[in-house]
Amino acid sequence: MTMQRARGETLNPQALAGLRVAVIGAAREGTALVRYLTRQGAQVTLSDSKPAEALEKTLAALQGLDVRLALGGNPPDLLDVDLLFLSPGVPPTAAIVRQARERGVPISSEPRLFTQLCAASVVGITGSSGKSTTTALTGCMCAADGRQVWVGGNIGVPLLERLLDDAAPDVAVMELSSFQLELFSPDYQGDTVDATRSAASHAVSVEGWSPPVAAITNITPNHLDRHPSMDDYIRAKMHILNYQGAEDWAVLNRDNEVTRRLLDVVRGKALQFSLDEPVDEGAFLRGDALILRLNGRERAVCRTDELLLRGRHNIANTLTAICLAAAVGVAPEAMREAAITFPGVPHRLEVVRERDGVLWVNDSIATSPERAIAALRAFSEPLILLAGGRDKHLSWDEWADLALERTRAVVAFGEAVPIIRQALEGARERAGVAKNSFAIYEVATLDDAVSKAATLAHPGDVVLLSPGGTSFDAFVDFEARGERFRDLVAAL
Repeated sequence: MTMQRARGETLNPQALAGLRVAVIGAAREGTALVRYLTRQGAQVTLSDSKPAEALEKTLAALQGLDVRLALGGNPPDLLDVDLLFLSPGVPPTAAIVRQARERGVPISSEPRLFTQLCAASVVGITGSSGKSTTTALTGCMCAADGRQVWVGGNIGVPLLERLLDDAAPDVAVMELSSFQLELFSPDYQGDTVDATRSAASHAVSVEGWSPPVAAITNITPNHLDRHPSMDDYIRAKMHILNYQGAEDWAVLNRDNEVTRRLLDVVRGKALQFSLDEPVDEGAFLRGDALILRLNGRERAVCRTDELLLRGRHNIANTLTAICLAAAVGVAPEAMREAAITFPGVPHRLEVVRERDGVLWVNDSIATSPERAIAALRAFSEPLILLAGGRDKHLSWDEWADLALERTRAVVAFGEAVPIIRQALEGARERAGVAKNSFAIYEVATLDDAVSKAATLAHPGDVVLLSPGGTSFDAFVDFEARGERFRDLVAAL
């Protein structure tokens, strides 16, 4: 089995020369765009709402490039351009986006431009959880099979920059968030794209596109602080499938109610994965064996006790990667080699240290209660749970019921402390548990939470940072929060 490239030819980078381009957002994707576009001779303006003093590191990295800076706000002439690139942090409701659509300015993004420029076959992965682990493991499986592989997108370094110095790989495995996928749809453009703008700017932006091999790991409530409703969130995720063709591959989670229904919208070939039951075509768990069933033939890839990753959710991630690797044509032996040696991804149930018989685990990626639930289920040891951050307007009830059952104590920190307290008190009432039989500690910061946990932990315990909330009350992202946790634990 081989994977075909998506429809259409790659874009010639020379078509970007002379284009007037605005890039909104000076984070990783924005700076990658600036470096690439200026190298190709585009006339680039970089705009960010932050002032220059808040972007010192970014500006230092861009020194020497021919780029106009518009910092602290958007100047009136910002949209006098051929093409507008948005970073994923810019919501579709932003005034600059609305104005661009009204004026017919074509809109694109860093990952969309990469897919148009790179001749590699693209594997795209989205979902509410499991994206990063599945993306990294799929890349390892392809590499174990001898493929030249790049792994990126919403994980790690933006891939566009690699095109500056390296030849295109055989396969590009990309994690794609709902924010990024919105910009893969022509629906994001205005009703009428200005026909007087250059043909190159049209080629870069307005055609809908989906990866030739695409997976949705699961869809559960998430990012409802950004998307107006759950239906809008689902629609954003579906862009990874909407523009596939008859020869393309879709990998879907049979155990998830939403993704199971999406089987009806698949335009090409479908593979499913399941922890609970066999599937007609795809990968599933039978006893302790991970089984690949393809074209009616079955092959045991590995056993659960051979995986280095903890947790049932990571078995599901491995099954997803097996399906994706199968769609690319990876040999089962290479799938096995990667699966049983894969150590995991930073900030995802990452073992930081064992000290005095206590295991300290960093799961800072858990930015929703649903993700924290998966972490709680991964351990049988007594748990001291560090939970908090900023709430995303999601229900904490199921999380609280499980925390009451699985943990010895919860240390709540950050903005979400009152919400966590209320959720745990509700769980106590539902379970009929006395107030003094379960310990809840409330502190201000992650630093305080680690200090408190250190006084509570006994040999044999696991101290688990799995916050359930975002990091934005105190950190720039979940990675910074996880790195701070690492530093605090190392200093104990």
